[in-house]
Amino acid sequence: MFKNPFSFEGRIRRLEYGLSHLIGTFIFYVIAFLVGAISGSSGDDGIFAILFLFYIPYLWFIWAQGAKRCHDLGNSGWWQLIPFYALWMLFQDGQPGPNQYGENPKGIQVIGGQTYQGGQTYQGGQNTGTSGGYQGGYSGGHNNPTTNYSSTENPSNSGGYKDGDLYK
Repeated sequence: MFKNPFSFEGRIRRLEYGLSHLIGTFIFYVIAFLVGAISGSSGDDGIFAILFLFYIPYLWFIWAQGAKRCHDLGNSGWWQLIPFYALWMLFQDGQPGPNQYGENPKGIQVIGGQTYQGGQTYQGGQNTGTSGGYQGGYSGGHNNPTTNYSSTENPSNSGGYKDGDLYK
């Protein structure tokens, strides 16, 4: 965690992104409190100049971490300038497998349409791996989730139903 925190390259997980904001903001306010306490409450403009010098690396750190989180979602780092997008980045899961910005930070790989993570294989919402667990997916409405036919393969498709249709 926190490898190259001031770099705009690569991808990071939600946890590192959230901790970046918490820790970075905490450190900045501690420094602001210390500078204010040391200088006294003289109201001098020099205090603001000193705080500005600490604010520049803080902003660089936050923007770099935000850009890497945008990369994990498959977007350019400029997307973090969209209002409230930082909140979206806290809750949205990253793209599985590698993308144009690097490898998945969780180690999730996609090979041939299947998602692999830690010895488990997931495909289409059904667990086909050796250890338990369920990871998303939609199996097609009222159809049997273990038998997915396309409309041309389904031998009982005389009623015109397609895989995933709930009502016709």
